[in-house]
Amino acid sequence: MDTTRWTAEPARTASPRRRGAVLERAILDAALEQLSTVGWKGLTMEGVATGAQTGKAAVYRRWPSKEDLVADALEAALPPVGGVPDLGSVREDLLVLCRRARDAMFSRPGFALRAVIHECDPTQAERFHGVIFDGVVEPTIRQLRDVVTRGIERGEVRRDAANGYVFDAIPAMMMYRSKMCTSEWNDRDLEEMIDHLMIPLLRAHGV
Repeated sequence: MDTTRWTAEPARTASPRRRGAVLERAILDAALEQLSTVGWKGLTMEGVATGAQTGKAAVYRRWPSKEDLVADALEAALPPVGGVPDLGSVREDLLVLCRRARDAMFSRPGFALRAVIHECDPTQAERFHGVIFDGVVEPTIRQLRDVVTRGIERGEVRRDAANGYVFDAIPAMMMYRSKMCTSEWNDRDLEEMIDHLMIPLLRAHGV
C-alpha cells in the first residue's frame, strides 16, 4: 500500500498576531527602515506593511497618509535632548547641551528627518519642520534658557542675555552649518562655537 500520500506535512509555525502598541511599534520601525534605505520618495505604505509583516489595511487604519506615518515614526524615534546637569560652569553646561543636540541631529532618525525635508515638496516639508522644531530645536532652547539662568545666578552671565535672540543662537548656528557647510559638529567644533560665540555673547559686562 502506498502510504506516501498520508505523510504528514511539516508543521507550520504561526506568527503571533500583534495588536495595539506592539503592532504600531513594528510599523513605525518599518517606516524608519524604509526611510533609511529608499528615502522619502521611495517609501510606500505597502513597503512599510511588508516590512512590519502586517497588512496594508492595518497601516492605513492608523495613519491615513504617508506624511502622518513618517511624522509619527520620526517623533517616536528622535532621542530626547534631556535636562542639562549643573556642572558649576556655563561653559561646561553648554558643552553637555550641544553634544546632546548634536547626537539628536545626527542620530539615525535625525538623518532621516533631514533627508525627508530635502526630498519633500514645500507643502509636505512644513509638517516635518514642526517635527524637528518640537523634537530638537525647542527642547534645546528650553535647556539653554535653564543654563543661562543658572549662569546669571552665579554671576557668569549678564542679566540682559536672557532673551530670545541669545536662546536662538546655538540651534540656529548648528542647523545652518550642518545644512550649508555639511558640518558634523565634532567636539572641537562645539568647543570653538561656545568659546568664540556663546561665551563672549553671554559674558557679564566687565568680566
